[in-house]
Amino acid sequence: MTLFSADLFRNFGLGFMAGAVMLGAATIGDWAPQLESPAQAAAPLEAPAPSAEFLIEPLEISE
Repeated sequence: MTLFSADLFRNFGLGFMAGAVMLGAATIGDWAPQLESPAQAAAPLEAPAPSAEFLIEPLEISE
């Protein structure tokens, strides 16, 4: 008996295929024609407008 015999590889291959079929059958309801939704651009940030009551005017220096 050898460690890496043809039976071992065949059994792993059959197990992999059976698992793939079971996974596909379990998730077939989630499949859609479009895999991902299209990208949505983020809304640009809007800075608040300055208020007149907080306006700082420069000092006039009279000599």
